[in-house]
Amino acid sequence: MKKLKNWDNKTWLSSKSYISQFNKFLKRKSNLNKNSKILDIGCGRANIISALQQKYKFRNKPTGIDIVANKDVKRNIVFKKIEALKYLKKQKKYDLILIKQTIHFFTKTKLNHLLNLSKKSLNPKGKILIFSLKTKNNKIPCFKKMRKNLEKSLKRDEVLFQIIKKNLKKISYANFNYKVNISKQKYVRMIKERYISCLLNMNNKEIKFGISEIKSKYKNQIKFTDTLKCISYRK
Repeated sequence: MKKLKNWDNKTWLSSKSYISQFNKFLKRKSNLNKNSKILDIGCGRANIISALQQKYKFRNKPTGIDIVANKDVKRNIVFKKIEALKYLKKQKKYDLILIKQTIHFFTKTKLNHLLNLSKKSLNPKGKILIFSLKTKNNKIPCFKKMRKNLEKSLKRDEVLFQIIKKNLKKISYANFNYKVNISKQKYVRMIKERYISCLLNMNNKEIKFGISEIKSKYKNQIKFTDTLKCISYRK
């Protein structure tokens, strides 16, 4: 699969509102303080942990890892261009390991390895928080081909959730909901830039046809609720 580069580039996922609400959710799910050590797996441009660093002024800057090194990665964190499994084998210790909208890039075997290494990398009472798209009745605006690809991906996520449940055992669930209000023009641009993984393998003709469908299907302002399923594990 092609690398996902634009999921957090000028989308609602990179907006101040989204980041603020998401980090408030993180605060409720983890005991963050100045001494907290944080690892963000698949951090993208590191918007989430950068905002946390601004707020908490951690003694140890949060670490973000990704296989894509964007030019505009935030500067107030430690960024490493490296695969997650390779990095976790270093067995550095963290109080919070964040895995946000990343599990679908792992095979079943590699996901198990990721979970095992993540558990070993936790400090006592440390937490792993895994976020992934809601799989049932997902509200993300789609054209027909996009919806088909998304549903296929979400069905695979259901299988991965079972692997996570079996591996981590003692877990809890919650939902993070964000109300999106975006112009159709901006959403069309996001589709052109393939902001979500289900668009990555589509050719330009399919994208162009899909955009025409979006333009005729939705009003000038698109409103929906973006819901992430949160799986929480505590050591």
